[in-house]
Amino acid sequence: MEDLRANPAPLGLMGFGMTTVLLNIHNAGFFPMDPMILAMGVFYGGIAQVIAGIMEFRKNNMFGLTAFTSYGLFWMTLVAIILRGGADPKFLGWYLFLWGVFTAYMFLGTLRKNRALQVVFGSLAVLFFLLAIGHWADSETIIKIAGWEGIFTGASSIYLAAAEILNDSYNKVVLPIGPTAKV
Repeated sequence: MEDLRANPAPLGLMGFGMTTVLLNIHNAGFFPMDPMILAMGVFYGGIAQVIAGIMEFRKNNMFGLTAFTSYGLFWMTLVAIILRGGADPKFLGWYLFLWGVFTAYMFLGTLRKNRALQVVFGSLAVLFFLLAIGHWADSETIIKIAGWEGIFTGASSIYLAAAEILNDSYNKVVLPIGPTAKV
């Protein structure tokens, strides 16, 4: 029987992608921290991704459930940290490092999925590790480099969301996402 449930991945990918771009425009040094970033972090990066994750559960997709729910909660915890006045930079480095470790093993889970998803998770792991190092070293330069890398990461997620929507809508490849890796 055909599965008639909608694909929640574009919602989660857009929530993640747009929020990541906005935060990393800040990290790259273009704008100070702004309530707009925090609102996106709670609602689109946070709540929308958690909803997408729950919808992935209904589709029996453990990877999507784990990814979207976890990163949605990441955004909500990050906003809570910022609103409470931030954290000790060295300790924040450990928070970001642990998210990097989580993302690195999630990246391994993408090796049997499409290339675009591999780019999202691979670049996200690099982003978390750069941010961790930047906070440990108290280096504005590394944080700015991470900001540029984060803009790329968010844009790659937006691209994948757009590809999933357009490829489904037109029932053909409008935006390529790369073949599934042979493992």
